[in-house]
Amino acid sequence: MSAMVRIGDRFRFLSHFATLILIGFLMGNTALAQSAEEQEAKISRPLGPVDEFDRGVPHTTLEGFLEAARDGDYERATQYLDLRNLPRGLDKSDGSELARKLKIVLDRALLIDLDLVSTDPEGYADDGLPSYNDSVGRLKTPDKTVDILLQRVPREDRVFIWKFSNRTVAEIPHLYEHFGYRPLEETLSKVFPDFVFLGWQIWQWVVFLLLIALAYLAALLPTWLIALLLSRKDTERSRRLAQFVSGPIRIILWLLLIRQAGYFIGVSVTMRALYRAGTLLIIAFAWAALRSIDLLVGLLAERLSEKGRDDLTVLLPTVTNGLKVLVILVTVLVWLDNIGFRVTTVLAGLGIGGLAVALAAQKPLENLIGAITLYASRPVRVGDFCRFGDQIGTVEEIGLRSTNIRTLDHTVVSVPNAEFANLHLDNFSKRDKIWYHPRISLRYETTPDQIRYILVEIRKLLYAHPKVLADPARIRFIGFGAYSLDLDVFAYVDVTDYGEFLEVAEDLNLRIMDIVTEAGSSFAIPSQTTYLERRKGFDEKLAQTAEAHVNQWKENKELYLPSFPEEIIAELAGSLDYPPTGSPAAASRGLKDE
Repeated sequence: MSAMVRIGDRFRFLSHFATLILIGFLMGNTALAQSAEEQEAKISRPLGPVDEFDRGVPHTTLEGFLEAARDGDYERATQYLDLRNLPRGLDKSDGSELARKLKIVLDRALLIDLDLVSTDPEGYADDGLPSYNDSVGRLKTPDKTVDILLQRVPREDRVFIWKFSNRTVAEIPHLYEHFGYRPLEETLSKVFPDFVFLGWQIWQWVVFLLLIALAYLAALLPTWLIALLLSRKDTERSRRLAQFVSGPIRIILWLLLIRQAGYFIGVSVTMRALYRAGTLLIIAFAWAALRSIDLLVGLLAERLSEKGRDDLTVLLPTVTNGLKVLVILVTVLVWLDNIGFRVTTVLAGLGIGGLAVALAAQKPLENLIGAITLYASRPVRVGDFCRFGDQIGTVEEIGLRSTNIRTLDHTVVSVPNAEFANLHLDNFSKRDKIWYHPRISLRYETTPDQIRYILVEIRKLLYAHPKVLADPARIRFIGFGAYSLDLDVFAYVDVTDYGEFLEVAEDLNLRIMDIVTEAGSSFAIPSQTTYLERRKGFDEKLAQTAEAHVNQWKENKELYLPSFPEEIIAELAGSLDYPPTGSPAAASRGLKDE
């Protein structure tokens, strides 16, 4: 029973709803009918004086002429021309021909907006023209500029109506010479029916379609030959180029030929507006630009791979997408500009929106630019051991947002690319040699001859050591410190691995200690010392031996200070045993020599 009640309630609701819809529909139809009646009354009510050809205002005069001319009724169209006071060579008998030529000129050269033509019997009063003239438009020829004017003239009964001014009518032959049909077009226009679509007659559409087919054949032949030649090279690059030529290049060439074909048969104002929009051509160029980006990026990827720069390929998808978005944006803006939109307004809106996006994406963009900088300049690469800021580690990954580095503590530090690219980066992995630069501080009790001995022997050591580069190896007595006599060693160890460098530096340090000991001197320490007795730090016997060596060098003229002769450096080069005698490496070397 309750179910029956619910069904009855639903039926009552639906009936009420249908009744409301019917009432609304009837009220809407009544309002539309009243509006249509009011509109019809407005249309039937003449604007200006009553006239057989409805020439009471400029608007209806121009509309009546265009309607009669498009219907091919040039006798009627003549009624809209002021044929009084025409120049020599023109008279009223030429009215139909003049009306036909004016219609052709207007169709091919002037875009008319009827909504802008006055509906006042007096015409526009503030257009800068005499009160009896209204302008329809202006046409420029190589010789002059012609104003297309409507003029308020008296009818036979002295009632003022609007016609094309006799000054404009007198210019029709001149305008037709520049904008009218050529002899072949005149012939074709008389063969085909006088029907106009988008400003073109039937014969123009027929010729245009034939020219489209011929243009495609003209574009097909050269692009097919070029694509065939490219396809003979069985490479991926050649296949891509062949597809590019047979695709967007062929379409662009075809559309350009079609454009020229349209101008060949005479472009009407309407077709000129469509041509100016250039929608298909813009799409074709955008397609070609997108395909060009793919080709160039593919070529760049191959070049990077050949040069061993595969790490840069991670940036290519991002760059490709960015360029494609830019191409599409420019394409849309160009198309909007061609169809009449104010692109400056659009750009202003995009500028505001772009500013908001840029502010929101500031950090990601900075990191992306930082990644591009790191990949392009390559201060460090994956696997490089480097110092960044006050930390040291090995680069494990350079991403689009951050760089991951494994430090000496075996932790991974993630540094944003924008910050990492601005750090002071010291790339140890790019060293071709390592600087050996100790400072030797000797006690003040050291005599000058002891210092000479130490200088000579350490130079011999640097020249003789096989792991030290002779140029620019040197040691100099640089000055008197607060507590020591300072010698400065400057040399490069011919290794790139830092562990191996430490081994060589250790060997050099030990040999330098031996030389200082042999000279009877010792190293100074930064402290104040009260000498109560002569201690082991200064060995007088060894000092005398060092001085004797120096005196002997002086006698033999072999005291090579301040510099060694080149032939002595050549004799000393590599003469030391390294690894030093007594080490397992030296023992294994001796076995090999045996």
